[in-house]
Amino acid sequence: MSIIRGLIGLLFIFALGFLISSNRKKIRFKQMGIMLGLQLIISFLCLHTTGGESVLTGISNFFSWLMAQAADGVNFVFGGISITKGSSVFFFNVLMPIVFISALVGILNYIKVLPFIIKWVGKIINKITGMGELESYFSVSTAVLGQPEVFLTIKEQISKLSSKQLYTICASSMSAVSAAMLASYMSMVDGKFVVVAVFLNVFSALIISCIVNPYEPKEEGFETREDGIANKEREPFFQMLGEYILDGFHLAVTVAAMLIGFVALVAFLNNIFSFFFGFSFTHVLGYVFAPIAYLIGVPGKDIVKIGSIMATKLITNEFVAMGELAKIVKSLTPKGVAMISTYLISFANFGTLGIISGSIKAIDAKQGKIVAKYSLKLLLGATMASLLTATMVGLFF
Repeated sequence: MSIIRGLIGLLFIFALGFLISSNRKKIRFKQMGIMLGLQLIISFLCLHTTGGESVLTGISNFFSWLMAQAADGVNFVFGGISITKGSSVFFFNVLMPIVFISALVGILNYIKVLPFIIKWVGKIINKITGMGELESYFSVSTAVLGQPEVFLTIKEQISKLSSKQLYTICASSMSAVSAAMLASYMSMVDGKFVVVAVFLNVFSALIISCIVNPYEPKEEGFETREDGIANKEREPFFQMLGEYILDGFHLAVTVAAMLIGFVALVAFLNNIFSFFFGFSFTHVLGYVFAPIAYLIGVPGKDIVKIGSIMATKLITNEFVAMGELAKIVKSLTPKGVAMISTYLISFANFGTLGIISGSIKAIDAKQGKIVAKYSLKLLLGATMASLLTATMVGLFF
């Protein structure tokens, strides 16, 4: 039954993609099949083999260890603040570690470890899938660097990209999450689902692009920002490190500000709806998204609750949705928890559209306008990629 529901979910996602496709005659079925096969293999290995589960546990434990290291820095600065025993302050325990993780990413980037991994993993993906060198590189790099930083690595290429290439790279950036955020996510949802989602999302965005935005990629090579500055003088190590630390702090503060605004807004709407209608705003959203949750294979008893969380993520962000999930996680089935957890690991929400459009516009104003024109289709494609990831995980529960 689980497999049948999962297949129905895949058919629903692909049918929706077919309806909004820019060129139905050129849908890339071969590439889709290859990447779906890879997703099935990854899901099976990660969720149904002892070795895969051990690897996921090891990665999750490693990030938990990193969080513990980050806690030393946080406690040094904020340790004097009195906190009720047994309580947890989200800003200190979840967001502030981003500063430390960002510093590590900067170091790995500086010593060329990350560029090497991104470049060759991208080449391997392109060799297997035939999705294009730029597209494959970007799908990997955005899962490591996040946005808007990832766009800087192809800054010189942005003005040369076609509108279809722009759609694909922007969809990839919305469907992935940066490495700096992983530890924070793992403090809110089961680490193994975070890791599985990261692996699957690399392909989910490309699969959806094969339907919604089909085209034949350019096969010629391209130059990344790292390649272009290879022979130029690099900035001093500690200058770079300081910039990454400040970027991490700015990111943490930005996320905190967004959470304050969005959580307060949701509470405001819930109270307004409860006062006038006797039910909450999120409860209404739950029923709106419940059919989608059901179609992708979410257990019937969970569909309204999970539908509400799916909607919350779309109109706010993944952190707010994870907070809502934490309140009800014990009332959900294991399959429901697995599917919604992996669905949440992406940047597919309205707020991200502004970040992407602004990032592209800052690099090339003309290309920024093109991205802004298809922003809603971009959000729909990224959301479909999240649904695809969740559906794939649901097949194995």
